[in-house]
Amino acid sequence: MRHLTSTTHPKLSSLEGKTFHRKAARGIILDGENILMLYTERYHDYSIPGGGIDAGEAIETGLLRELEEETGAQHIEIIGEFGIYEEFRPWYKEDFDIIHMESYCYVCNIHPELGATKLEEHEIQNGMTPVWLNIFEAIKHNEHTIANSPKKGMSIERETYLLKRIVEELL
Repeated sequence: MRHLTSTTHPKLSSLEGKTFHRKAARGIILDGENILMLYTERYHDYSIPGGGIDAGEAIETGLLRELEEETGAQHIEIIGEFGIYEEFRPWYKEDFDIIHMESYCYVCNIHPELGATKLEEHEIQNGMTPVWLNIFEAIKHNEHTIANSPKKGMSIERETYLLKRIVEELL
């Protein structure tokens, strides 16, 4: 899969330290200019659905599982690879200083009607809900959050970058 970009969070002065490596899969699901996103109330942002790959799990299998859990998507078809977004961020768990996250992004199709979600407890507490919205509105909203919100999450830059690449390459 092609490498889209690498980023290092501004709070990291170096990449020295104990690093946790995490792979995630994300599904790009478009309907014209509309895109299936996850709105997170806690961070007031939109993100591409997907999440962590379990130990021993194939990336594509993890993608299907995450899309079903987070959005209620049904009849998911992986159309093709989009690219890998690599990032280094501070890590909040005691055993590690840094998280090295690789997000494997795929273009997918789904049945238009969403089923019930199976969100994890922290996703429910953060107010995560799947929504269809215009991709340009999602970009505008996230850019406003980046510029104005003290509670923005660490992933919003990744999400906004990916949304802009999707516009450039898929619309």
